Amino acid sequence: MRRIAPFALLLAVVAVLLARAGDHPRATSFGRAEVLRVVDGDTIRVRLDGRTERVRYIGVDTPESVKPGTPVQCFAKRAAAANAALVAGRSVRLVGDVEQRDRYGRLLAYVYREPDGAFVNAQLVRDGYARTLTIAPNVAHARQFAQLARTAREGGRGLWAACAIG
Repeated sequence: MRRIAPFALLLAVVAVLLARAGDHPRATSFGRAEVLRVVDGDTIRVRLDGRTERVRYIGVDTPESVKPGTPVQCFAKRAAAANAALVAGRSVRLVGDVEQRDRYGRLLAYVYREPDGAFVNAQLVRDGYARTLTIAPNVAHARQFAQLARTAREGGRGLWAACAIG
């Protein structure tokens, strides 16, 4: 019996570690990029490894300002301006999650401003410029974003005060 107990404990520890690995996949670093243009509140164009890439921020959604066939939504221009203030003309570090691209071919990334490391996705949610948009399997920061959005909503920051949001 004594030999089985340590083995069972080892199996339990391995099971917990594997379960946690599924919740937080190993991040893929796409590397450092130069922001060429801010498209809107959650999309940028960058120069990465000598090529131009469209980058869609993972886990957040800002009101639409440039989507064809869609009117400019409440707070869209302010969200785009906030994004521009954070990253326009700057260097950023792009980190992926499980999926590298969305159905439109855009690179999916968590964006960190250089050289200070500010987490842009989180900052937009914290300041009320973005809501959460959790699309599995890209969920590494979903809990963090949900908490930031809840705090922004309760504090009436940004779009939470300016727009009628259901």
